[in-house]
Amino acid sequence: MSILSGKKVIVIGDRDGIPGPAIAECAKSAGAEVVYSSTECFV
Repeated sequence: MSILSGKKVIVIGDRDGIPGPAIAECAKSAGAEVVYSSTECFV
């Protein structure tokens, strides 16, 4: 059982770092429900 199992998460990725969809897939594989995922540019 993972610490994210059954949790709802909001994912905000970075354009120059790790994009949101990649983080969302990791969270899903850990058992989380992704309710929002986005990739932003922090300048």
